[in-house]
Amino acid sequence: MLTATYTLVALSVEQTSVRTSLQALQKLLQTNFREQTKLSQMQIDVACDTIRGLYDSCHWRKLDKFLIPAVRRAGDGADGLLDQLDALSQAAADAMAAALRIVETAEPDGGGVAQFCGALELFCAALLERLEREERELFPVAGSVISGEDWFAIANQMLAHDAYQQESRNGEGPPRTGRGVVPRAERSHRVGPRVSYAH
Repeated sequence: MLTATYTLVALSVEQTSVRTSLQALQKLLQTNFREQTKLSQMQIDVACDTIRGLYDSCHWRKLDKFLIPAVRRAGDGADGLLDQLDALSQAAADAMAAALRIVETAEPDGGGVAQFCGALELFCAALLERLEREERELFPVAGSVISGEDWFAIANQMLAHDAYQQESRNGEGPPRTGRGVVPRAERSHRVGPRVSYAH
């Protein structure tokens, strides 16, 4: 189970990064935005860019790309939990769409500031609850239903994914591993469709 432990630790690091960013946004809302009667365009732009980035960060995590598909394949009664996690992501997407609609119709001022902040709070709360439930409920389920062979495959996928991202940042193209290159399926994760934020 060493491979499973490594994989879950690596996923926890990713979880911690997203959680820290969400908590920082919550703190900004509570200590700054809510005290104002009008938000500047820069504040609005930063907040909207932040929630888009956070949503993308959650949507494209290794957990979603590698662990959850493995749990689904195991088919051991985890569908209810996975559906609930999906519902939390949808709640975050709906809250983000509501925040963007507020700023598209008019600059948040007066009651608009409260509505905008409320939508951002709902966004943060939904994703933080998802992170919490993943660690508290999904990780133990994964540990019990995923086989040792599948854990090994997940770990290899994650390493290949990290290597590809590093090579992409360095502008060197797909890294070669042994005689081949990163599989086409792995490369496709980088060019998937973007999530639409408007309803």
